[in-house]
Amino acid sequence: MGTIVRYLIDDVEPDSYTYSDLRIETTILVAGQLTQGDVSFPNNYNINVENCTLSPDPTDTAAEDKAFITLICLRSACIIVGSAIRSEAGNAISIKDGPSAIDLRGVTGTLSVLYKDLCAKYEAALMDYKTSALVGDADGNIIGQGILGPYSPGSDQISRNNYGSNRAGGYFDY
Repeated sequence: MGTIVRYLIDDVEPDSYTYSDLRIETTILVAGQLTQGDVSFPNNYNINVENCTLSPDPTDTAAEDKAFITLICLRSACIIVGSAIRSEAGNAISIKDGPSAIDLRGVTGTLSVLYKDLCAKYEAALMDYKTSALVGDADGNIIGQGILGPYSPGSDQISRNNYGSNRAGGYFDY
């Protein structure tokens, strides 16, 4: 998952990583902890940020949890880029001395665009996951199913289209 996060934040040169492996791993665990508050996953993940452990392993090929991996990596990238924006905001200066000028205010602008893009992708992936017909709640109910009874709005339209008659045996004159 660390490799995915590195690619999302463009920190892929092994000789000159901006972030250490420990920082990436810890951020992934923090993102996992925060994301578990937003959504319930089919697997119960035990996350210990202090000891830097995650079990079961979501990348295990036998039980790979692609939704968990995607959501956690996107959230991790949001956390890291958001942190970089806060760090760079303190360095956003503009100096003019005669004809020379140094302007470092644009650095945070570029990072802000990346941050908004990554967070929008996370929110979209989260919403897709929450509204997926394949996702069930803790009781095994599939999210998104509906129950139509005889008094539900629209049920009379369904009845007319399927049967062509009302309950008394007569036909609707529409």
